[in-house]
Amino acid sequence: MKLTILGCGSSPGVPMIGGAEGGPAPGIWGDCDPTEPRNRRSRSSVVIEKDNFRILIDCGPDFRSQMLNCGLSKIDAVIITHAHSDHIAGLDELRAVNREIERPIPIYAPKEVMKEVKSRFNYAFQPWNGEGFFRPVFIEHVIEYDAPLKIGPFDGWVFTQHHGRIKSLGIRFENFAYSTDVSDLPAQSLSVLKDLDLWVVGCLQYEPHPAHAWVARVFEWQQTVLPKKTILTHMGEKMDYNKLCNQLPKGIEPAWDGEVVVF
Repeated sequence: MKLTILGCGSSPGVPMIGGAEGGPAPGIWGDCDPTEPRNRRSRSSVVIEKDNFRILIDCGPDFRSQMLNCGLSKIDAVIITHAHSDHIAGLDELRAVNREIERPIPIYAPKEVMKEVKSRFNYAFQPWNGEGFFRPVFIEHVIEYDAPLKIGPFDGWVFTQHHGRIKSLGIRFENFAYSTDVSDLPAQSLSVLKDLDLWVVGCLQYEPHPAHAWVARVFEWQQTVLPKKTILTHMGEKMDYNKLCNQLPKGIEPAWDGEVVVF
């Protein structure tokens, strides 16, 4: 399997808009060193690939630039973990992918997530007449939490995560799992995360947060599920790349935009 980290930033990205205008590094960088390229983070999204079949997990407002920066032009299916804007605002850009693959794109999401996506992108779910793609065209697939999921050559399981006051979707395919935007994991979901080679998990900051995991919480989970490798994503402006590399124990590391992992 091959994983491409399209983006690993929190909802405002790093740097955030604001602060003093002009200068060599405009924007709000927080504790992140602006001279370190791996601190520049777009909104969180990944592509996983197996047997030339690619699944995009979430599609935020940076999707176009992410695909171009990573040298990608095609995906075969989309999974949406939850309906927050930083995870769905780029769906209109998928019309370019429709043109590349010359067919509608299947999109998978839980019922309440699909309802919100369709309310914002209703035009993309209208019947397609086969005469080009002036708009994105999706085929909806409503999925259940805590249930098996098969897409193309990927055969796995999706599980419940708590994301503050809402749920988000965790995804496991074979020896890989993805857990963005998660503040708590039920015992059943933790059991799904056993025996992983690679776990990509959201970790917003060092301090506790009501809707996102933080460093100590990820350590706690990691010691329970014992993945061979853990990569942190959905990181905010307090999470400096080099500081994290120096502080994190062996087996845990921060992601960076454009990172590729083959496993």
